Amino acid sequence: MYEYRKMTPAQRASILAGRKSLHRPWHAPPHFGQDRGTYLISAACYEHRPVMATDARRTHFETLLLDRLTSEADDNVNIHAWVILPNHYHLLIETDLRLFAKRVARLHNGTATQWNREDGTPSRKVWHRFSDRVIRSERHYYASLNYIHANPVKHGHATSAHDWPQSSFDLYVKMVGRNQLATWWKHYPIGDYGQGWDD
Repeated sequence: MYEYRKMTPAQRASILAGRKSLHRPWHAPPHFGQDRGTYLISAACYEHRPVMATDARRTHFETLLLDRLTSEADDNVNIHAWVILPNHYHLLIETDLRLFAKRVARLHNGTATQWNREDGTPSRKVWHRFSDRVIRSERHYYASLNYIHANPVKHGHATSAHDWPQSSFDLYVKMVGRNQLATWWKHYPIGDYGQGWDD
């Protein structure tokens, strides 16, 4: 999205023509999987603005996100991991993507309205949709899990994953222990995972 703004009109036309020929949305992330599966979900605040800059707002959003996605348990949503940062969040989730999209749209609309009221910015655009990546293997799953837990450190918000409260990291420490997390980190390194789409 940000590179697009720096392009010449000819470059923009070329990009849009390519997306159109592939039957993809012109200005939004495509959603390839529409069925039940395990996905890495990434959602960012519009233009990566730190709308969730305060600890209180992130904690409140974390509670809303986890409650809303699992409250209608008819489709057996299983949230495996999460992290909430000042300007985006990630989920590792097993769900039906169509139902997820409806629920997260309601959540995004509701929080945008609430935060704009609180911040005195009634017309501000808060969210820029979400992207999804189907988890394809055990390696992909654990690399995604490691990536989520390392995200606060990657973005300079914490010196250790343990220091970031709006994350599933501490839950994993309690469930599987630090030794198992260290083993996963060693066997499923993140390398350049997220390069280009999480900046």
